[in-house]
Amino acid sequence: VQLQASGGGLAQSGGSLRLSCAALGFSLDDFHIGWFRQAPGKEREGVSCISRSSMSPSYADSVKGRFTISKDSAKNMVYLQMSSLKPEDTAVYSCAAVGFRRYSSSQFNTRCFTAGYDYWGRGTLVTVSS
Repeated sequence: VQLQASGGGLAQSGGSLRLSCAALGFSLDDFHIGWFRQAPGKEREGVSCISRSSMSPSYADSVKGRFTISKDSAKNMVYLQMSSLKPEDTAVYSCAAVGFRRYSSSQFNTRCFTAGYDYWGRGTLVTVSS
């Protein structure tokens, strides 16, 4: 069971990037997914999350209106579309998964940034230049 985050890179302020989270060895339809980031010298913070039902995705206040999370069940992928990037978005972004048996979709939606995740993927670095 693995999660692989990809799509990071260098972007200019105001630019866009799309991150991908691939699930290997399990179906994302059985898991709730969260995106997290950790900037240098800072604690990890939740960015966005989507339940297995894909209803009511959540966003951190700092990215609302700029980031969009989505899931493609056919490809077993979750995406994080990041637009209007700011230098403060610079961080290592990771995706994480927690199974539906631990939380229902409604339970997950109320605590997705503090949930106990079962699997974490290696992060991808996003650097936004000013």
